[in-house]
Amino acid sequence: MFAEKYRGFTTALLVIYPAWDVLGTFLDLRANRYSTSKTPQYVNAVIGVLTALAVGIALQMGVAEALIVFGAWAILTGLIQLVLGLRRRKSIGGQWPMIFSGGQSVLAGITFIVLAHEPTMGITSLAGYAAFGAFYYLLSAFRLSKTANHAVAS
Repeated sequence: MFAEKYRGFTTALLVIYPAWDVLGTFLDLRANRYSTSKTPQYVNAVIGVLTALAVGIALQMGVAEALIVFGAWAILTGLIQLVLGLRRRKSIGGQWPMIFSGGQSVLAGITFIVLAHEPTMGITSLAGYAAFGAFYYLLSAFRLSKTANHAVAS
């Protein structure tokens, strides 16, 4: 009953979140256009587009299947964020939100997969994940803007 009641919300969130991540990745690419390696970001963008499509297809089978696809995406992109954040932390600074977000994504992805067949728990976890994701985006924007302002002032 719960899963059916919130199916529209769940569907939208499961598809929009990876698409939103793609947008964030392109904004990050634009802001860091002089960085040496952009491959992880391009890989992340492709993964996000494919995930949005795969989640849409998985939703035709059920919410549990979509949560499993979403969980796999969260793990994979979390690992990419961790690697990218760790590589960038010394060169441009301001990467702790990305590192924390990557770690949280890996843990959340595992949780989505484990709880996929308990829709109430999986959907509740999804809402929390989205809220933390928004928080990390804001924190990253704030931290990177301070880093950029400091670099300009120096």
